[in-house]
Amino acid sequence: MSVPPSPLGRRERNKQAKLDRITAAARQLFAEHGIDDVTTQQIADAADIGTGTLFLYVKSKGELLLMVQNSSYADALARGRAAADATRDVVDAVMAIIRLVVECNRAQVDNGRTYLREIVFGDPAEPHHRDALGYTVETEEAIAAVLRRDERLTAADAATLAHVVIAVLFLSLAATANLDHSVDEIVKDIARQVRAVLQQ
Repeated sequence: MSVPPSPLGRRERNKQAKLDRITAAARQLFAEHGIDDVTTQQIADAADIGTGTLFLYVKSKGELLLMVQNSSYADALARGRAAADATRDVVDAVMAIIRLVVECNRAQVDNGRTYLREIVFGDPAEPHHRDALGYTVETEEAIAAVLRRDERLTAADAATLAHVVIAVLFLSLAATANLDHSVDEIVKDIARQVRAVLQQ
């Protein structure tokens, strides 16, 4: 017989409510202005807390962005996996995952590029950074699972190719040359590279 979880106490509820307000304020301000044009004071004001309180929850704007983007990334990945499951062709299924990740990352271009920079150079001991790295690994695993449909590939080959595809994805999203490119243009370019890598 399972024991039902105990309800959160008032202190924990208050902490969660503040964290929810911080996340909502950061999400809205980052979406409207981009991370570079938003101050922590603006986020604290929008969340109706003091700046000192804000820094009890996160150490930097980079962490705030990771917190906000991680939830969007997790949703995009889940939808990408579902789309891949419904797609027969291996490359098209890989691209179904990639398209949703690209759409998520390009919702606000500067935020998306900063998110990638935080993933690569951020502190892996920080929980939101660790979560972001986890989503990267999950994306790679989802792509490897699709590639394993190809009977010519061993599991090890599929994992290696998935790693290469992730590198192509991240470089395409971070490249300054792609700043003004649409989602469709980026996806088309990634698809061309993925087909070359997979020789299909």
